[in-house]
Amino acid sequence: MPSTALPPSAAPRNGAVSFWYAATGLPPRRAPLPGPREADVCIVGGGYTGLWTAYYLLRADPALRVVVLEREFCGYGASGRNGGWVTAALAGTRTRFAATHGREGVVALQRAMEATVDEVLRVAREEGVDCDAVKGGELTVARTPAQLARLRAAVAEDHAWGATDHVLLDADETARRVRVEGALGGSWTPHCARVQPAKLVRGLAAVVEGLGAAVHESTPVTRVEPGRAVTPYGDVVAPVVLRATEGFTARLPGLRRTWLPMNSSMVVTAPLGDARWAAIGWDGCETLGDAAHAYVYAQRTADGRIALGGRGVPYRYASRTDADGATPATTVRQLQGVLARMFPAAADVPLEHAWSGVLAVPRDWCSTAGLDPRTGLGWAGGYVGHGVATANLAGRTLRDLALAHLGGGPAGTALTRLPWVGRRVRGWEPEPLRWLGVQALYAAYRSADRLEEARGGSTSTVARVADVVSGRH
Repeated sequence: MPSTALPPSAAPRNGAVSFWYAATGLPPRRAPLPGPREADVCIVGGGYTGLWTAYYLLRADPALRVVVLEREFCGYGASGRNGGWVTAALAGTRTRFAATHGREGVVALQRAMEATVDEVLRVAREEGVDCDAVKGGELTVARTPAQLARLRAAVAEDHAWGATDHVLLDADETARRVRVEGALGGSWTPHCARVQPAKLVRGLAAVVEGLGAAVHESTPVTRVEPGRAVTPYGDVVAPVVLRATEGFTARLPGLRRTWLPMNSSMVVTAPLGDARWAAIGWDGCETLGDAAHAYVYAQRTADGRIALGGRGVPYRYASRTDADGATPATTVRQLQGVLARMFPAAADVPLEHAWSGVLAVPRDWCSTAGLDPRTGLGWAGGYVGHGVATANLAGRTLRDLALAHLGGGPAGTALTRLPWVGRRVRGWEPEPLRWLGVQALYAAYRSADRLEEARGGSTSTVARVADVVSGRH
Protein backbone atom coordinates (compact mmCIF):
# COMPACT_ATOMS: atom_id res chain seq x y z
CA MET A 1 0.00 0.00 0.00
CA PRO A 2 1.46 3.44 -0.94
CA SER A 3 2.54 5.82 1.79
CA THR A 4 0.09 8.47 3.04
CA ALA A 5 2.84 11.13 2.83
CA LEU A 6 2.00 13.88 0.38
CA PRO A 7 3.68 13.34 -3.00
CA PRO A 8 6.37 15.79 -4.13
CA SER A 9 4.52 16.93 -7.26
CA ALA A 10 4.15 20.09 -9.25
CA ALA A 11 1.45 22.46 -8.06
CA PRO A 12 -1.91 21.67 -9.66
CA ARG A 13 -3.58 24.08 -12.03
CA ASN A 14 -5.30 26.66 -9.86
CA GLY A 15 -8.54 28.47 -10.60
CA ALA A 16 -9.51 28.85 -14.29
CA VAL A 17 -13.10 28.63 -12.92
CA SER A 18 -13.00 24.85 -12.33
CA PHE A 19 -11.66 21.49 -13.48
CA TRP A 20 -15.05 20.69 -14.98
CA TYR A 21 -14.21 22.95 -17.92
CA ALA A 22 -10.73 21.49 -18.43
CA ALA A 23 -11.69 19.03 -21.16
CA THR A 24 -13.61 21.49 -23.32
CA GLY A 25 -12.19 24.84 -22.27
CA LEU A 26 -14.31 27.74 -21.08
CA PRO A 27 -17.33 28.23 -23.32
CA PRO A 28 -17.45 31.00 -25.93
CA ARG A 29 -19.62 33.82 -24.64
CA ARG A 30 -23.02 34.65 -26.01
CA ALA A 31 -23.59 38.21 -27.10
CA PRO A 32 -24.38 40.78 -24.41
CA LEU A 33 -27.71 42.56 -24.24
CA PRO A 34 -27.83 44.73 -27.39
CA GLY A 35 -29.97 47.45 -25.82
CA PRO A 36 -33.23 48.07 -23.96
CA ARG A 37 -35.94 45.50 -24.49
CA GLU A 38 -39.23 44.24 -23.14
CA ALA A 39 -40.01 40.75 -21.89
CA ASP A 40 -42.63 38.81 -19.99
CA VAL A 41 -40.06 37.38 -17.58
CA CYS A 42 -36.53 38.64 -16.96
CA ILE A 43 -34.21 36.26 -15.12
CA VAL A 44 -31.04 37.63 -13.51
CA GLY A 45 -28.41 34.90 -13.31
CA GLY A 46 -27.45 32.17 -15.77
CA GLY A 47 -26.78 29.30 -13.39
CA TYR A 48 -28.94 26.30 -12.60
CA THR A 49 -31.74 28.33 -10.97
CA GLY A 50 -32.12 30.79 -13.81
CA LEU A 51 -31.83 28.20 -16.55
CA TRP A 52 -34.21 25.70 -14.97
CA THR A 53 -36.74 28.50 -14.47
CA ALA A 54 -36.45 29.52 -18.12
CA TYR A 55 -36.72 25.88 -19.20
CA TYR A 56 -39.93 25.18 -17.31
CA LEU A 57 -41.51 28.51 -18.26
CA LEU A 58 -40.99 27.86 -21.95
CA ARG A 59 -42.09 24.27 -21.69
CA ALA A 60 -45.30 25.55 -20.08
CA ASP A 61 -45.82 28.43 -22.55
CA PRO A 62 -43.53 28.60 -25.62
CA ALA A 63 -44.90 32.04 -26.48
CA LEU A 64 -43.45 33.68 -23.39
CA ARG A 65 -40.71 36.25 -23.94
CA VAL A 66 -38.02 35.09 -21.51
CA VAL A 67 -34.72 36.95 -21.14
CA VAL A 68 -31.79 35.57 -19.12
CA LEU A 69 -29.03 38.01 -18.11
CA GLU A 70 -25.65 36.70 -16.94
CA ARG A 71 -22.65 38.79 -15.82
CA GLU A 72 -20.02 36.27 -17.01
CA PHE A 73 -21.14 33.11 -18.82
CA CYS A 74 -23.79 30.53 -17.96
CA GLY A 75 -22.26 28.23 -15.35
CA TYR A 76 -19.51 30.62 -14.25
CA GLY A 77 -20.62 30.45 -10.60
CA ALA A 78 -21.48 27.52 -8.36
CA SER A 79 -23.33 25.73 -11.16
CA GLY A 80 -20.02 25.09 -12.94
CA ARG A 81 -17.85 24.55 -9.87
CA ASN A 82 -19.77 22.33 -7.43
CA GLY A 83 -19.16 18.76 -6.37
CA GLY A 84 -21.74 17.27 -8.73
CA TRP A 85 -24.15 15.99 -6.08
CA VAL A 86 -27.78 15.90 -7.19
CA THR A 87 -28.93 15.23 -3.63
CA ALA A 88 -32.37 15.19 -2.06
CA ALA A 89 -30.94 16.48 1.22
CA LEU A 90 -32.98 19.44 2.44
CA ALA A 91 -31.37 22.85 2.05
CA GLY A 92 -32.45 23.78 5.56
CA THR A 93 -33.61 22.21 8.81
CA ARG A 94 -36.82 20.30 9.35
CA THR A 95 -37.60 22.00 12.66
CA ARG A 96 -37.56 25.47 11.13
CA PHE A 97 -39.71 24.47 8.17
CA ALA A 98 -42.07 22.61 10.51
CA ALA A 99 -42.47 25.72 12.68
CA THR A 100 -44.45 27.35 9.85
CA HIS A 101 -45.91 24.40 7.95
CA GLY A 102 -46.01 21.48 10.39
CA ARG A 103 -44.90 17.91 9.87
CA GLU A 104 -46.97 17.46 6.71
CA GLY A 105 -45.27 20.40 5.06
CA VAL A 106 -41.80 19.07 5.84
CA VAL A 107 -42.66 15.59 4.57
CA ALA A 108 -44.05 17.13 1.37
CA LEU A 109 -40.83 19.10 0.89
CA GLN A 110 -38.72 15.98 1.44
CA ARG A 111 -40.78 14.00 -1.06
CA ALA A 112 -40.48 16.85 -3.56
CA MET A 113 -36.72 16.83 -3.19
CA GLU A 114 -36.54 13.07 -3.68
CA ALA A 115 -38.61 13.39 -6.86
CA THR A 116 -36.36 16.23 -7.99
CA VAL A 117 -33.33 13.94 -8.24
CA ASP A 118 -35.17 11.84 -10.80
CA GLU A 119 -36.57 14.93 -12.52
CA VAL A 120 -33.07 16.29 -13.19
CA LEU A 121 -32.00 12.96 -14.65
CA ARG A 122 -35.20 12.69 -16.72
CA VAL A 123 -34.79 16.09 -18.32
CA ALA A 124 -31.10 15.52 -19.00
CA ARG A 125 -31.88 12.21 -20.66
CA GLU A 126 -34.87 13.43 -22.71
CA GLU A 127 -33.17 16.65 -23.81
CA GLY A 128 -29.95 14.88 -24.78
CA VAL A 129 -27.75 16.51 -22.11
CA ASP A 130 -24.85 14.13 -21.48
CA CYS A 131 -23.60 15.01 -17.99
CA ASP A 132 -22.04 11.69 -16.84
CA ALA A 133 -25.05 11.04 -14.60
CA VAL A 134 -25.09 7.97 -12.36
CA LYS A 135 -27.67 7.51 -9.60
CA GLY A 136 -25.56 5.62 -7.08
CA GLY A 137 -27.01 7.13 -3.92
CA GLU A 138 -25.25 9.06 -1.18
CA LEU A 139 -22.77 7.41 1.19
CA THR A 140 -21.72 9.14 4.42
CA VAL A 141 -18.88 7.62 6.42
CA ALA A 142 -17.93 7.96 10.07
CA ARG A 143 -14.27 7.82 11.03
CA THR A 144 -14.54 8.51 14.79
CA PRO A 145 -16.94 7.24 17.48
CA ALA A 146 -18.47 10.73 17.73
CA GLN A 147 -19.13 10.82 14.00
CA LEU A 148 -20.68 7.37 14.17
CA ALA A 149 -22.99 8.49 16.98
CA ARG A 150 -24.08 11.53 14.91
CA LEU A 151 -24.68 9.31 11.92
CA ARG A 152 -26.88 6.98 13.93
CA ALA A 153 -28.83 9.95 15.26
CA ALA A 154 -29.26 11.36 11.76
CA VAL A 155 -30.62 8.08 10.42
CA ALA A 156 -32.97 7.75 13.40
CA GLU A 157 -34.24 11.30 12.79
CA ASP A 158 -34.82 10.54 9.11
CA HIS A 159 -36.82 7.45 10.05
CA ALA A 160 -38.91 9.51 12.46
CA TRP A 161 -39.78 11.81 9.55
CA GLY A 162 -40.66 8.88 7.29
CA ALA A 163 -37.39 8.64 5.32
CA THR A 164 -36.90 4.95 6.07
CA ASP A 165 -34.74 4.27 3.02
CA HIS A 166 -31.82 6.01 4.74
CA VAL A 167 -29.99 3.00 6.18
CA LEU A 168 -27.10 2.44 8.58
CA LEU A 169 -24.09 0.42 7.43
CA ASP A 170 -21.52 -1.30 9.58
CA ALA A 171 -17.81 -1.08 8.78
CA ASP A 172 -17.85 -4.10 6.45
CA GLU A 173 -20.94 -2.92 4.58
CA THR A 174 -19.38 0.50 4.15
CA ALA A 175 -16.13 -0.98 2.84
CA ARG A 176 -18.03 -3.06 0.30
CA ARG A 177 -19.16 0.22 -1.25
CA VAL A 178 -16.05 2.37 -0.75
CA ARG A 179 -12.95 1.51 1.27
CA VAL A 180 -12.28 4.67 3.27
CA GLU A 181 -9.37 4.34 5.67
CA GLY A 182 -10.54 4.11 9.29
CA ALA A 183 -14.25 4.09 8.51
CA LEU A 184 -16.16 2.68 11.49
CA GLY A 185 -19.46 2.64 9.64
CA GLY A 186 -21.63 4.66 7.34
CA SER A 187 -25.09 5.40 6.06
CA TRP A 188 -26.60 5.30 2.58
CA THR A 189 -29.62 6.80 0.90
CA PRO A 190 -30.64 6.14 -2.72
CA HIS A 191 -31.71 9.73 -3.34
CA CYS A 192 -28.59 11.17 -4.91
CA ALA A 193 -26.86 11.11 -8.28
CA ARG A 194 -23.43 12.07 -9.54
CA VAL A 195 -23.13 14.50 -12.45
CA GLN A 196 -20.44 16.50 -14.21
CA PRO A 197 -21.69 19.98 -13.25
CA ALA A 198 -20.37 22.00 -16.19
CA LYS A 199 -21.74 19.51 -18.72
CA LEU A 200 -25.15 19.81 -17.08
CA VAL A 201 -25.23 23.62 -17.03
CA ARG A 202 -23.82 24.00 -20.55
CA GLY A 203 -26.27 21.49 -21.96
CA LEU A 204 -29.17 23.10 -20.14
CA ALA A 205 -28.20 26.56 -21.45
CA ALA A 206 -28.21 25.25 -25.01
CA VAL A 207 -31.62 23.62 -24.52
CA VAL A 208 -33.08 26.80 -23.04
CA GLU A 209 -31.76 28.88 -25.93
CA GLY A 210 -33.19 26.36 -28.35
CA LEU A 211 -36.61 26.76 -26.74
CA GLY A 212 -36.55 30.47 -27.52
CA ALA A 213 -35.07 32.18 -24.46
CA ALA A 214 -32.85 35.19 -25.14
CA VAL A 215 -29.66 34.44 -23.19
CA HIS A 216 -27.28 37.39 -22.87
CA GLU A 217 -23.87 36.87 -21.28
CA SER A 218 -21.24 39.45 -20.31
CA THR A 219 -24.21 41.52 -19.12
CA PRO A 220 -23.92 42.68 -15.50
CA VAL A 221 -27.15 43.66 -13.79
CA THR A 222 -26.43 46.65 -11.59
CA ARG A 223 -29.87 46.95 -10.00
CA VAL A 224 -33.09 44.97 -9.75
CA GLU A 225 -36.29 46.91 -9.12
CA PRO A 226 -40.01 46.38 -9.73
CA GLY A 227 -40.62 45.98 -13.43
CA ARG A 228 -37.00 46.17 -14.60
CA ALA A 229 -33.45 44.90 -14.46
CA VAL A 230 -30.89 47.65 -15.00
CA THR A 231 -27.73 46.97 -17.03
CA PRO A 232 -25.05 49.20 -18.62
CA TYR A 233 -26.54 48.33 -22.02
CA GLY A 234 -30.12 49.30 -21.22
CA ASP A 235 -32.98 48.08 -19.08
CA VAL A 236 -34.99 44.92 -19.53
CA VAL A 237 -38.57 45.84 -18.66
CA ALA A 238 -40.81 42.98 -17.57
CA PRO A 239 -43.78 42.43 -15.23
CA VAL A 240 -41.82 39.57 -13.61
CA VAL A 241 -38.15 39.95 -12.67
CA LEU A 242 -36.55 36.94 -10.98
CA ARG A 243 -33.30 37.04 -9.02
CA ALA A 244 -31.28 33.84 -9.43
CA THR A 245 -27.87 35.07 -8.28
CA GLU A 246 -27.17 32.72 -5.32
CA GLY A 247 -23.65 33.36 -3.95
CA PHE A 248 -23.27 36.60 -5.94
CA THR A 249 -26.43 38.20 -4.51
CA ALA A 250 -24.40 40.48 -2.22
CA ARG A 251 -23.20 42.40 -5.27
CA LEU A 252 -26.67 43.87 -5.84
CA PRO A 253 -27.56 47.13 -4.07
CA GLY A 254 -29.44 46.61 -0.83
CA LEU A 255 -28.76 42.87 -0.69
CA ARG A 256 -25.26 42.69 0.82
CA ARG A 257 -26.49 41.11 4.07
CA THR A 258 -29.28 38.97 2.61
CA TRP A 259 -27.21 35.85 1.95
CA LEU A 260 -23.64 35.18 2.99
CA PRO A 261 -21.36 33.95 0.16
CA MET A 262 -19.75 30.90 1.76
CA ASN A 263 -16.58 29.70 0.09
CA SER A 264 -15.98 26.06 -0.82
CA SER A 265 -12.91 24.59 -2.49
CA MET A 266 -12.15 21.45 -4.47
CA VAL A 267 -9.25 19.44 -5.81
CA VAL A 268 -9.15 16.65 -8.35
CA THR A 269 -6.55 13.94 -8.89
CA ALA A 270 -5.06 12.56 -12.05
CA PRO A 271 -6.82 9.36 -13.22
CA LEU A 272 -6.12 6.59 -10.72
CA GLY A 273 -5.87 3.50 -12.90
CA ASP A 274 -7.40 0.06 -12.41
CA ALA A 275 -5.10 -1.20 -9.64
CA ARG A 276 -5.80 1.74 -7.35
CA TRP A 277 -9.52 1.57 -8.00
CA ALA A 278 -9.43 -2.15 -7.15
CA ALA A 279 -8.00 -1.17 -3.75
CA ILE A 280 -10.62 1.54 -3.16
CA GLY A 281 -13.76 0.07 -4.72
CA TRP A 282 -16.38 2.73 -5.36
CA ASP A 283 -17.86 0.75 -8.24
CA GLY A 284 -21.34 2.18 -7.57
CA CYS A 285 -20.22 5.80 -8.09
CA GLU A 286 -21.93 6.88 -4.88
CA THR A 287 -21.41 10.47 -3.86
CA LEU A 288 -19.27 10.36 -0.73
CA GLY A 289 -19.19 12.55 2.36
CA ASP A 290 -18.24 12.23 5.99
CA ALA A 291 -19.84 13.07 9.32
CA ALA A 292 -17.17 15.51 10.48
CA HIS A 293 -18.18 19.06 11.43
CA ALA A 294 -15.82 20.53 8.82
CA TYR A 295 -17.00 17.91 6.38
CA VAL A 296 -15.75 16.88 2.95
CA TYR A 297 -17.62 15.78 -0.15
CA ALA A 298 -16.36 13.73 -3.06
CA GLN A 299 -17.21 11.83 -6.21
CA ARG A 300 -15.58 9.29 -8.49
CA THR A 301 -15.55 11.02 -11.84
CA ALA A 302 -16.48 9.42 -15.14
CA ASP A 303 -12.83 9.44 -16.23
CA GLY A 304 -11.55 7.73 -13.08
CA ARG A 305 -10.44 10.56 -10.80
CA ILE A 306 -11.32 11.54 -7.25
CA ALA A 307 -12.80 15.02 -6.95
CA LEU A 308 -12.91 16.12 -3.31
CA GLY A 309 -13.99 19.36 -1.66
CA GLY A 310 -14.26 21.14 1.67
CA ARG A 311 -14.63 24.61 3.13
CA GLY A 312 -11.04 25.91 2.95
CA VAL A 313 -11.21 29.68 3.59
CA PRO A 314 -14.92 29.83 4.43
CA TYR A 315 -15.63 33.52 3.93
CA ARG A 316 -13.96 36.61 2.51
CA TYR A 317 -14.36 39.94 4.25
CA ALA A 318 -17.28 42.13 3.10
CA SER A 319 -18.85 39.29 1.10
CA ARG A 320 -16.13 39.35 -1.56
CA THR A 321 -15.88 36.44 -3.98
CA ASP A 322 -12.85 34.76 -5.53
CA ALA A 323 -11.12 35.62 -8.80
CA ASP A 324 -12.05 32.87 -11.29
CA GLY A 325 -11.75 30.15 -8.65
CA ALA A 326 -8.24 30.91 -7.41
CA THR A 327 -7.54 28.87 -4.27
CA PRO A 328 -4.94 29.46 -1.49
CA ALA A 329 -2.07 26.97 -1.42
CA THR A 330 -2.84 26.19 2.24
CA THR A 331 -6.33 25.05 1.27
CA VAL A 332 -4.95 22.85 -1.50
CA ARG A 333 -2.56 21.20 0.96
CA GLN A 334 -5.34 20.67 3.49
CA LEU A 335 -7.57 18.95 0.94
CA GLN A 336 -4.67 16.88 -0.37
CA GLY A 337 -4.00 15.73 3.18
CA VAL A 338 -7.63 14.74 3.70
CA LEU A 339 -7.61 12.80 0.46
CA ALA A 340 -4.41 10.96 1.41
CA ARG A 341 -5.78 10.02 4.83
CA MET A 342 -9.07 8.77 3.44
CA PHE A 343 -7.56 6.93 0.46
CA PRO A 344 -4.00 5.69 1.10
CA ALA A 345 -4.09 3.95 -2.29
CA ALA A 346 -4.34 7.37 -3.93
CA ALA A 347 -1.92 9.22 -1.62
CA ASP A 348 0.84 9.50 -4.23
CA VAL A 349 -1.45 10.38 -7.13
CA PRO A 350 -0.81 14.00 -8.13
CA LEU A 351 -3.48 16.64 -8.02
CA GLU A 352 -4.25 18.16 -11.41
CA HIS A 353 -6.56 21.04 -10.53
CA ALA A 354 -7.78 23.11 -7.58
CA TRP A 355 -10.58 25.67 -7.60
CA SER A 356 -13.09 27.47 -5.39
CA GLY A 357 -16.58 28.92 -5.58
CA VAL A 358 -19.25 30.45 -3.39
CA LEU A 359 -22.62 29.19 -2.20
CA ALA A 360 -25.29 31.30 -0.53
CA VAL A 361 -26.18 30.90 3.16
CA PRO A 362 -29.22 32.63 4.74
CA ARG A 363 -28.99 33.63 8.39
CA ASP A 364 -31.17 30.69 9.44
CA TRP A 365 -29.45 28.27 6.99
CA CYS A 366 -32.75 27.55 5.20
CA SER A 367 -33.26 28.02 1.47
CA THR A 368 -36.09 30.13 0.11
CA ALA A 369 -38.04 30.88 -3.06
CA GLY A 370 -40.81 33.36 -3.64
CA LEU A 371 -42.42 36.13 -5.66
CA ASP A 372 -43.89 39.36 -4.30
CA PRO A 373 -47.28 39.82 -6.01
CA ARG A 374 -47.17 43.57 -5.37
CA THR A 375 -43.94 44.11 -7.30
CA GLY A 376 -43.45 41.07 -9.51
CA LEU A 377 -39.98 40.58 -8.02
CA GLY A 378 -39.08 36.95 -7.36
CA TRP A 379 -36.10 35.09 -5.99
CA ALA A 380 -34.72 31.67 -5.14
CA GLY A 381 -31.52 30.55 -3.47
CA GLY A 382 -29.71 30.21 -0.18
CA TYR A 383 -29.10 26.55 -0.98
CA VAL A 384 -26.34 26.05 1.67
CA GLY A 385 -24.48 23.66 -0.61
CA HIS A 386 -27.42 21.58 -1.85
CA GLY A 387 -28.16 23.62 -4.93
CA VAL A 388 -27.74 21.15 -7.81
CA ALA A 389 -31.11 19.54 -7.08
CA THR A 390 -32.76 22.36 -5.13
CA ALA A 391 -32.27 24.74 -8.06
CA ASN A 392 -34.42 22.47 -10.20
CA LEU A 393 -37.20 22.53 -7.61
CA ALA A 394 -36.76 26.29 -7.50
CA GLY A 395 -37.12 26.54 -11.27
CA ARG A 396 -40.44 24.69 -11.23
CA THR A 397 -41.63 26.71 -8.24
CA LEU A 398 -40.72 30.05 -9.83
CA ARG A 399 -42.48 28.90 -13.00
CA ASP A 400 -45.71 28.39 -11.06
CA LEU A 401 -45.36 31.70 -9.22
CA ALA A 402 -44.54 33.64 -12.39
CA LEU A 403 -47.36 32.11 -14.43
CA ALA A 404 -49.84 32.91 -11.66
CA HIS A 405 -48.62 36.51 -11.58
CA LEU A 406 -48.97 36.78 -15.37
CA GLY A 407 -52.45 35.29 -15.24
CA GLY A 408 -51.46 32.11 -17.01
CA GLY A 409 -51.55 29.67 -14.11
CA PRO A 410 -53.39 28.83 -10.89
CA ALA A 411 -52.94 31.00 -7.82
CA GLY A 412 -51.54 28.10 -5.81
CA THR A 413 -49.94 24.75 -6.61
CA ALA A 414 -48.47 21.90 -4.61
CA LEU A 415 -45.03 23.39 -5.22
CA THR A 416 -45.88 26.95 -4.17
CA ARG A 417 -47.37 25.64 -0.92
CA LEU A 418 -44.11 23.99 0.18
CA PRO A 419 -42.66 25.44 3.41
CA TRP A 420 -39.63 27.12 1.83
CA VAL A 421 -41.78 29.33 -0.42
CA GLY A 422 -42.08 32.95 0.68
CA ARG A 423 -39.73 32.40 3.61
CA ARG A 424 -37.99 35.57 4.80
CA VAL A 425 -35.41 35.87 7.58
CA ARG A 426 -33.28 38.64 9.02
CA GLY A 427 -30.04 39.57 7.33
CA TRP A 428 -26.53 38.75 8.45
CA GLU A 429 -24.71 40.96 10.92
CA PRO A 430 -22.72 43.92 9.54
CA GLU A 431 -18.95 43.75 9.20
CA PRO A 432 -16.68 43.07 10.96
CA LEU A 433 -19.07 40.93 13.03
CA ARG A 434 -19.99 38.82 10.01
CA TRP A 435 -16.39 37.99 9.17
CA LEU A 436 -15.39 37.38 12.78
CA GLY A 437 -18.40 35.15 13.35
CA VAL A 438 -17.80 32.90 10.35
CA GLN A 439 -14.08 32.57 11.05
CA ALA A 440 -14.82 31.66 14.67
CA LEU A 441 -17.52 29.21 13.62
CA TYR A 442 -15.26 27.17 11.35
CA ALA A 443 -12.31 27.39 13.71
CA ALA A 444 -14.61 25.88 16.34
CA TYR A 445 -15.73 23.09 14.00
CA ARG A 446 -12.17 22.18 13.07
CA SER A 447 -11.19 22.23 16.73
CA ALA A 448 -14.14 19.98 17.54
CA ASP A 449 -13.07 17.50 14.86
CA ARG A 450 -9.54 17.38 16.31
CA LEU A 451 -10.88 16.86 19.83
CA GLU A 452 -13.16 14.04 18.69
CA GLU A 453 -10.31 12.32 16.85
CA ALA A 454 -8.13 12.52 19.96
CA ARG A 455 -10.70 11.59 22.59
CA GLY A 456 -13.45 9.66 20.80
CA GLY A 457 -16.77 9.63 22.61
CA SER A 458 -19.67 11.94 21.83
CA THR A 459 -19.94 15.17 19.86
CA SER A 460 -17.65 17.90 21.19
CA THR A 461 -19.25 20.61 23.31
CA VAL A 462 -17.36 23.11 21.14
CA ALA A 463 -19.38 22.00 18.12
CA ARG A 464 -22.67 22.03 20.03
CA VAL A 465 -22.08 25.63 21.09
CA ALA A 466 -21.06 26.61 17.56
CA ASP A 467 -24.28 25.12 16.18
CA VAL A 468 -26.38 27.18 18.56
CA VAL A 469 -24.49 30.44 18.00
CA SER A 470 -24.46 30.08 14.21
CA GLY A 471 -28.14 29.29 13.95
CA ARG A 472 -27.47 26.10 11.97
CA HIS A 473 -29.64 23.99 14.30
